[in-house]
Parts: sequence; C-alpha cells; structure tokens
Amino acid sequence: MDERFALVGVRPASPKGTLNKRPWYRGKPLLAFAFLALVVLGCLFCPLIMTHDPAYMDLSNYARRPDRTFLFGTDTMGRDIFSMIWYGGRVSLAVGLLAAALSALLAVVVGAASGLAPRWLDTCIMRLTEIFLSVPSLLLVMLLHAALGKATVWSLALVLGLTGWAGVAKVVRTEVLTLRRSEYILAARAAGGGFFHILRRHLAPNFFPSIMFMVVMNVRGAIVAESTLSFLGVGLPLEVVSWGSMLSLAQTALTSGAWWIILIPGLFLAATLLAVTEIGNWLRGSSNKKHSNL
Repeated sequence: MDERFALVGVRPASPKGTLNKRPWYRGKPLLAFAFLALVVLGCLFCPLIMTHDPAYMDLSNYARRPDRTFLFGTDTMGRDIFSMIWYGGRVSLAVGLLAAALSALLAVVVGAASGLAPRWLDTCIMRLTEIFLSVPSLLLVMLLHAALGKATVWSLALVLGLTGWAGVAKVVRTEVLTLRRSEYILAARAAGGGFFHILRRHLAPNFFPSIMFMVVMNVRGAIVAESTLSFLGVGLPLEVVSWGSMLSLAQTALTSGAWWIILIPGLFLAATLLAVTEIGNWLRGSSNKKHSNL
C-alpha cells in the first residue's frame, strides 16, 4: 500500500430520518401568522378589549391626542380610534373574506366549465373573460356599486366578488386542461358523473393548492378596494365603522394637524395587508415546491 494514503475507517451512518430533518418552523412566516391571528382574535372579541363605544361621538374630546384615556386618540367626531380599529376590523375582514369566497366560487365553476367544454365554447368563454379583465376593476366596482344603491357590507362584498374572479378562472382553466385527459377523469365521465360531481371529487382537490395564493390575494385586494372606495367617499357610509371609513377622514386630519387619525389606522391596515401578502407568498412557494418534486 502507498504510505501516502491511510485507511482511517468508514464513517458511521447517521441515525435514520436525521439527514433531511429540519425544524417545522423553518421557512414559514410565523410573524405574519401571529400578527394576523392577533388581528382576527382582537376583532372577534373586540367587546372585551374596547375601552369606549366606537360609535359614540364625544364632541368634548374631538381630535384628542393619544393619552391614557384614549390610547390611540380620537377622530374629528370624538370617536375613540382604538375601539374603532378593532370594531371596524370585523367589517373590513368580513368584506374581504366574503368577496374572496364568492370570487373563488365563480372562478372555479367558470374555469372548470371552460376547461371541460368543447374547443369552440372554451374559446368563447376565455374571450369573454379577457374582455372582462380589460375593463379597469375600480371603474367596474364603482359602476356596479352605484347600480345597487345604498352601500352595505353585503352589497360591497357582492360587487367585489363579482369583479374579482376572472384572473383565478384562467388559472383554473389551465389546470383543468392538464387534468381532463387523466384516466380517472375519463372513467368518471364514462360512468355518467356530472360536472359538479367531477369538479368536487376529482378536479378541485388537484388544482385548489395552485390557486390558494390567488384566493388569499383576493382577500387582500377586497380589503384594499373597500378602503379605497371609502377614501373616495363612495364606499360604506361614514356611520359604518370600518378601516376604510376611518381613512376617509384623511383630508380633515391632515389639514387640522391630527396626524394620529390617519397614521395609526393606516399603519394597522398596512401591517395587516403585509401579513396577508407574506402568507400568500408562502403558499405560492409551497405549491411550486410540491409541483417541482413530482
């Protein structure tokens, strides 16, 4: 044997299951989950933490700076901003969740129908979808919103849901086109399975992870749209406390120097949207990783 080399032995094998083991929290947006959970719990149980009635107008304390009595100050009508944030969060989150659920339902039905339809019908549906996407979303929301009359939480969620499905529908249609020739889909259709049976049992479980990111982003988009409409003065009425209606006082707050009226709710809304975005990006990365491992 060459003296320049020495056999030092075989490296002992690592215990089973420890080579690729990684902490469960690695790569997960724990801070975003924690903050969003805090917001949701605070909004659900807001009567336990509110210090004042969010709708009560204490004109003797209007535009009051944050102090021990009013933790986040008061607005120009004397309402407690701390209580309004938690109480109004229920309205904004309800609008976002309802609108996202409705848009996801429409997107799944339209996208799956287009993917399973004959080529000519698929082309017609997609051209109509593209025409729908070409119309500015905010203009379409304002048009439908005005047609429904007085704004309510339900009507606003309905309008946002009816205008936010087209992008998700195109993704669903692409996924269905790759699945329609699968043997289990052909077998289900040959056995007489209807459209909704095939969609619920065979298609949705396969493509739903791919659209989770877009569904979460629709929640964020609906909250932003509600805030934008209220800021423009065409959203929910001022007496309906929401994050958007609080931001509608921005012009008065800036001209009067009451920075806390716009800054504190704005930071709270921005942090919530950032948390939702981080969770959506994590869902997209998880979905892409699963597809890459197939």
